[in-house]
Amino acid sequence: MNTDKIRSVLNILFLVLAVAAVVIYFTAKGDFKLFIYVCGAAIFVKLMEFFIRFTMR
Repeated sequence: MNTDKIRSVLNILFLVLAVAAVVIYFTAKGDFKLFIYVCGAAIFVKLMEFFIRFTMR
C-alpha cells in the first residue's frame, strides 16, 4: 500500500474517533473513562499518521 493511502485511512479514522469522543463527552454523563479511552485512541492514530508523514518521505 502507498503511504499516502495509509495516511488517508489514518486521517479518516482519526476524524471518526474525534467525532465519537465529542459525542461520548456530551452524551455519556457517568462514563468519563470511555471518553478518555476514545480520545486517547484518536490521539494515538494521529501520532501514527504524523510519524508516517515525517519519516516515510
